[in-house]
Amino acid sequence: MDDPRSTPHAGHDGLPLLAFAALVVLPFVLLFLFGHDRASVPRAPETGTSTHAPAIPVPDLPAAGDDTVVLSELAEPDARTRNAAVAFASVGPGKAVPFTFRGSADDRSRARDCLALAGMAEAGGDDLGQRAVMQVVLNRVRHPAFAGTVCGAVFEGSQRPTGCQFSFTCDGSLARRYSDTAWSSARRRAEALLDGAIEPAVGNATHFHADYVYPWWSDRLDKVAQVGAHLFFRWRGFWGSRTALSARYAGGEPDPLRLRETALAVAAANPLPTLLQSGEAVRSITSAAVERPPETAATVPPSPGAGVHFVLVAPGDSPAALVERARGLCRGKGYCRVQGWSSSADIPAALPLTDAARRSLRFSYLAASAGGSEAVFLDCRTFPSPAIGTCLPALP
Repeated sequence: MDDPRSTPHAGHDGLPLLAFAALVVLPFVLLFLFGHDRASVPRAPETGTSTHAPAIPVPDLPAAGDDTVVLSELAEPDARTRNAAVAFASVGPGKAVPFTFRGSADDRSRARDCLALAGMAEAGGDDLGQRAVMQVVLNRVRHPAFAGTVCGAVFEGSQRPTGCQFSFTCDGSLARRYSDTAWSSARRRAEALLDGAIEPAVGNATHFHADYVYPWWSDRLDKVAQVGAHLFFRWRGFWGSRTALSARYAGGEPDPLRLRETALAVAAANPLPTLLQSGEAVRSITSAAVERPPETAATVPPSPGAGVHFVLVAPGDSPAALVERARGLCRGKGYCRVQGWSSSADIPAALPLTDAARRSLRFSYLAASAGGSEAVFLDCRTFPSPAIGTCLPALP
């Protein structure tokens, strides 16, 4: 039997061994706890000049790449009905992760302005709407499927002829000007979110679209919130969770002025074909269900038949030839309209038409149907004394 008096001595003798073991094991424990640092999360390729951790492929997530641009395949009433029929996911929007800013003064200024621009371009002057859009941008910055800077996430894809993640960076809206008051308000909201404020209404959402459009990916993500006319979504499973929003932000914001110049140059270098050149629509909003749109938004072929087709026309086009091409787009039965603009920047992304889109409209064709006869309208400033149709009324 051991002498009980030896027990304390045995314990003291083992202390050095225990201390050594702790020193050996502790780094591995810390590595396990903190080794999954947010900077190590796989990261999508960056837009701009900043560099981040090497991109590691992420799963093939719906609406994660070039095809995120919202192109509706349903007319406005049908899209609203379809959207309303989809229930909000029981998981809800989740609790947004406060943003932690790390970067220089230049990074801060650039991030603030890019965030403010996205809010104004997507939500107008609405306070809650802007904050919801800004929250989505910051969620994307922390998600490995998107660029790792604020400006990079906002302008992502705009350096390519198609594939911009936020349509305002490639649809001509970059030419829009905002008042000093609008900038001041949007910047104030952006500063708050960069300082860690969150917009709980949209939580961890990474996508949104208006309720009057229905893109192909809409039913592949969880619908989690609605703010005004915008519906917000998050991916299903892990990639839509708060845990996935863990990529570390480290500054390195690309120059937004250079990004804007590049986006405008890309758009100018890749003009869309006119209706008479291609016989096709730039964008078709039809009731025909499709699995997903083609990869190149600028060459979306028409779905001849019922629907609304947006086209590009030129001042020298023959009105009679335009009508013939429009009839070709409206083959089949059902309501069909063809509307044309002389600048690709004026072609809207979806219905309903804004006042600006109506003012810049140059050609409108309504096919004959059970509800009425064929109707042709032209902007008589662009097409003086047309031999066919009626002049579009001048709008204020």
